Amino acid sequence: MNVAGAADHLGDPDFWENQLKVETCVACNGYYGPCFGEPVCATCHAFLYASHLELELLIPEATEDSNELSDDCDSGNDEPSDYFPLDRGHSNSNTPQVEGEYPFVPDNNDESSFRMESLGERLQMLATPRTPEEPPPPGLVDSLPPEVLLVIFSFLDDISLLAAGNVCPRWRHLLISNFQPDKWKNLTERRWPLFSSMVDVSDWFNVLSALVNSSFCVSCIYQMSERLPRDAERNAIRSKRLMHDLSGLGRDEGVMAKPLDSALYHWQATIRGPVGSPYEGGLFYLYLKVPFTYPFNPPEVRFLTKIFHPNVSRHGDIGIDSIQKSIWVSALTLNKVLLSIQSLLTDPYCDVCMEQDIGILYLKDRQAFDSVARSWTWKYAMLDYLPINSDMDDISRDSIIE
Repeated sequence: MNVAGAADHLGDPDFWENQLKVETCVACNGYYGPCFGEPVCATCHAFLYASHLELELLIPEATEDSNELSDDCDSGNDEPSDYFPLDRGHSNSNTPQVEGEYPFVPDNNDESSFRMESLGERLQMLATPRTPEEPPPPGLVDSLPPEVLLVIFSFLDDISLLAAGNVCPRWRHLLISNFQPDKWKNLTERRWPLFSSMVDVSDWFNVLSALVNSSFCVSCIYQMSERLPRDAERNAIRSKRLMHDLSGLGRDEGVMAKPLDSALYHWQATIRGPVGSPYEGGLFYLYLKVPFTYPFNPPEVRFLTKIFHPNVSRHGDIGIDSIQKSIWVSALTLNKVLLSIQSLLTDPYCDVCMEQDIGILYLKDRQAFDSVARSWTWKYAMLDYLPINSDMDDISRDSIIE
């Protein structure tokens, strides 16, 4: 995009919404299939952002015999070996393992957990041609009785139910009227355990819809509830460090984090927009994956909430050096990582940008940048303060800001 040639529109949030809208996967440019409006298609997401849980679970067994790690976690930048045994036998490790459940952490195998498709499964789907089928007769779906639709809906997960509920008023009425009143509230609390509305909520379906629509990537939302192996080992060094990190989280105003599973692998975090910045008042959700090699390898951190910032990609990836594997220092805690990301909001680094056009706007027209960033904050990051209803999209952005 030529920013200079669009000077008349640089302060228009809708202009930037259209410019950053994703038509094809930003990784493969549509080679592996459609992305359905997501920044990354399902195949590229499985390749670029996979958890690699099986490999990670083998790392402690391959490195424990070295006995080079101490419980004080003061090992500088030492990294675990890259050797991965092919077969996982009985562990004879001398490193103590943590037994039992961590306090106040949900079971990762409850009904809200989700099994992500592996890269091999995605590639197999692409390699297996589908037999051509005759299209259904026109109006078939509309003619289905409510009982049949409810049976079909019973096979859908919560995010798919949200999509179905936003197709038409009939489906929406069926979903809301045939589910327990607290169902959507419970689903919201499972997906966004750090969400706390400051206003009375009359329709939790709309709240969950708004939270999903405010996110960069639906695949990342699914990945937060990924089902973990039941035999996930608990290395004492990692466990001790994470307990220390948990005790420090919440002490600093503006950042919070919470584990989403019993292995403390998937986390959700929030960052309050710094005072005096265009993000002030916003509550931005982030997704963290803490590897089983932590603290010797960095956590993977991405924004869930859409944010207009030159160092945040349209997928939510964050361009910050401290969480890069080659630069990571094991003395950094999760709290310090979140605080460094918060400070990035007030001091963008525009020499190297995740979104170059936004960086140019920040350097060339700071007033226009602040206007768009503030508008995005109101639209996507203030769902805890603004009332959410089905007519939310019809509210004038200018009237809200004023």
